[in-house]
Amino acid sequence: MSKLLLGCIADDFTGATDLANNLVRAGMRVVQAIGVPATPLDAEVDAVVVALKSRTIAPAEAIAQSLDALRWLQAQGAQQIYFKYCSTFDSTPQGNIGPVTEALMDALQCDFTIATPAFPDNKRTVFKGYLFAGDVLLNESGMQNHPLTPMTDANLVRVLQAQCTRKVGLVDHTVVARGDAAITECITQLKSEGVSIAMVDAVSNDDLLRLGPALAKMPLVTAGSGVAIGLPANFGLSPSSQASALPPAGGLRAVVSGSCSLATNRQVLDFIQRGGAALAVDPLRIAAGVDVAAEALAWAAPLVAKQPVLVYSTAEAGAVKSVQGKLGVEEAGAMVERTIAAIARGLVDNGVRQLVVAGGETSGACVQALGIAQMQIGPQIDPGVPWCHARAEAADGAGVHIALKSGNFGGDDFFTKAFTVLA
Repeated sequence: MSKLLLGCIADDFTGATDLANNLVRAGMRVVQAIGVPATPLDAEVDAVVVALKSRTIAPAEAIAQSLDALRWLQAQGAQQIYFKYCSTFDSTPQGNIGPVTEALMDALQCDFTIATPAFPDNKRTVFKGYLFAGDVLLNESGMQNHPLTPMTDANLVRVLQAQCTRKVGLVDHTVVARGDAAITECITQLKSEGVSIAMVDAVSNDDLLRLGPALAKMPLVTAGSGVAIGLPANFGLSPSSQASALPPAGGLRAVVSGSCSLATNRQVLDFIQRGGAALAVDPLRIAAGVDVAAEALAWAAPLVAKQPVLVYSTAEAGAVKSVQGKLGVEEAGAMVERTIAAIARGLVDNGVRQLVVAGGETSGACVQALGIAQMQIGPQIDPGVPWCHARAEAADGAGVHIALKSGNFGGDDFFTKAFTVLA
């Protein structure tokens, strides 16, 4: 078996497929593992992405899980480690991006690494250390209302420094524009000033491609998924359609959504306006003890044989805060995740073999409920979101095509487009 080139640790399941998607598009053969595997790698691939559900758990637990993943990847011979987080830098003042980064640096005896969530294909850019979502600063993009990780400061040097004991600096866009030699020189200068982690500006894919060669010998890279487009070339790889080939798709089609992002709200509305069959899940009825999952599956049964169905708990920010006020933030989120996951499991039990899941936390819950251990990464639907193929316990070990969509990703027509792409 060839040596594993890149070992990746992702802090949520949609983020893992987002990263894997960019690596596949750049020519790497990629497998995504759900959690840290219990056995050695037995696939002939260039990269493995270990998907954790560590973004919003306690920092100490996130560190422990990430170090477990690191040890497994090192045992597979990974030549470079990539810690992947969200392109909106989802975190709290306590972490988990900073604490996990520093723990990985300690374990790898790494004295310097970079950080950047830039992903221009999805309109996430970093300029002067500030993160923009489209044309607005992160804290004006709707992320300030995120139910678990509200982002109220767009200055990522400041955000990351609050989470780290090491000094955080910046590689400015004027340096990045001059190419990898200038970036390397800047890193040397920053290290002489005591900086151990540098946020890197990037406003275009060209910036990320210029950054790539400067990271070739860095033991640890931390970033969103955008930086991945510039790394495969460091290993002599180039884009190939063979890297994204999946088995043919069949079976029934469905979408489940737990994301409350602005993008997913638009996608739900678009699906409904196109005449799609959709059912809203009410968190208050779940809290009251109603078996909402059973109701949803009974509703879907006569419809899904004819067309894709959508079951969603997606709601606008005011409605989400109202429910959180009644049930508590953590309980409301966990309760909805469990219900959506149970619905996904039931849909697959009933013959769904093409499943779209919207929302990072929701995707984690659904993949675990379906009994998926690893996924082969396939073609891109929209930037950051590929179709994948997996064996699922819920399907008696049969193959299921699944797309895990980060809440903020995808065009308005994503739910409709996804099935067209797969067909």
